[in-house]
Amino acid sequence: MLYSTFYIPNSNFYIPMKSLLFSLFISLTLFSCSQPAGKGLEDISANDFNQGIKSQSTAQILDVRTPDEYAGGHIAGAISADISSEAFQKAAEALDKTKPVYVYCLSGGRSSQAAKQLVDMGFSDVKNLGGGILAWNAASLPLSMEAGALAPQAGLSLAAFESKIKGKKKVIIDYNATWCGPCKQLSPILEAYVKDQNGAVELIKIDVDENPELAKAKNIEAIPYLELYQDGKLTWKNVGLIGRSELDKL
Repeated sequence: MLYSTFYIPNSNFYIPMKSLLFSLFISLTLFSCSQPAGKGLEDISANDFNQGIKSQSTAQILDVRTPDEYAGGHIAGAISADISSEAFQKAAEALDKTKPVYVYCLSGGRSSQAAKQLVDMGFSDVKNLGGGILAWNAASLPLSMEAGALAPQAGLSLAAFESKIKGKKKVIIDYNATWCGPCKQLSPILEAYVKDQNGAVELIKIDVDENPELAKAKNIEAIPYLELYQDGKLTWKNVGLIGRSELDKL
């Protein structure tokens, strides 16, 4: 069978017209069917990032660097969720998908990866700090050295738990479970409270199903269950859902 051909100038090649048209059709089809990159995800400057977390009371902030990097200085109110460990997945699962998430790392690479994962998980409003903490520092914006919120913990023994809170000035322990409705209602209240304390209070979330040994050792029979430790000593506890006004009295 004969086909029309297309000659490429200054070459010794003729391309069958049918093949050329087919290739063009495939290219146009793929182009027209592709989805916009980064839907629900936006890279923003340090100043816009700072303005966003200040103006949006529901903003959720994730620091996806390592715990050591976090301890060396982080944005106030940020949750430590190392993307190279299971801490990131646990932290993401505890967030509210209907509220904005602000994510950052040292230079923007790890947080960009984390932001894409969040979008894939169903988060519709994710802001990535372009340039990371390096850009934040260049803009002369403040960092906190105080304790903040840690990603949910798993597999803790009583000894490991006591070691974790030892020496901490003020920390709230939130015992919860993924199937617990009141726990889900309480979570954003706790996170907003801790964020407003500007690093003076640390929040540790513990899933009782993933920490059965600790739950048994503490005789936890109902959740949500909260504990407040100050300088390593238990000073307050509560079973059940509470409001912000009660937390403000602590």
